[in-house]
Amino acid sequence: MLRSETLKLRSTNISETSSRYFCFGLVNRKERWGLSWEGWLLVVAAAVVIFGVSLLRVYPFLAVTQRVSTQVLVVEGWMHHYAIRAAVQEFHSGGYKEIISTGGPVAGSGRYVNDYQTSASVGAELLKQNGLPGEVVHMVPSRVMDHDRTYASAVALRNWFHERNLPVPSVNVVTEDLHARRTRLLFQKALGREVAVGIIAVPNPDYDATRWWRYSEGVKGVVTETASYFYARVLFYPGD
Repeated sequence: MLRSETLKLRSTNISETSSRYFCFGLVNRKERWGLSWEGWLLVVAAAVVIFGVSLLRVYPFLAVTQRVSTQVLVVEGWMHHYAIRAAVQEFHSGGYKEIISTGGPVAGSGRYVNDYQTSASVGAELLKQNGLPGEVVHMVPSRVMDHDRTYASAVALRNWFHERNLPVPSVNVVTEDLHARRTRLLFQKALGREVAVGIIAVPNPDYDATRWWRYSEGVKGVVTETASYFYARVLFYPGD
């Protein structure tokens, strides 16, 4: 009886083994663990929560405002008029002594022509048109227009300080909303750790920042700046 049960057990094992292999042993079948419907429900719920938190947090993360104590205000000259006007208000209310417009060749020029066909020049003129006296407005142009333009503008500013032997321990930079965190990162890389870089993000008046996902401009801006910030943080290595 024991022998018959042993033979039966061996027969069962052989049958099970053979049922797990196909195509002459080239393919086999294995048992695996899988999520139950309760498990899948938990995963979906967690994904929804993470997505919702991301919607609420990504805009304020990118459009950060963190001022530092300084008498120098820097303006990215490519900004729209509403941001230039906000920069003028910031200058008046922040106790600054100098305001500097930065930027490379204007869009559509194809290349660097001269300093007066740069965003730095355009921004400086707009600052003066909005009431700032010419003696406090400075133009610091960059000649780079193809890529890494923000960093190139910051490098031009660093060189401008060095050429004039100006010891500048800190600056505040005004830029448009979603560009803020990347701007601060790149200016900090260019100016170095010895210069404290503050940032001021000017909200876009064309859409509600608290519901940016309802607007095509908001979605485009968030997606673009998220990718650009990731590049600047992880993949960008500035050269000399």
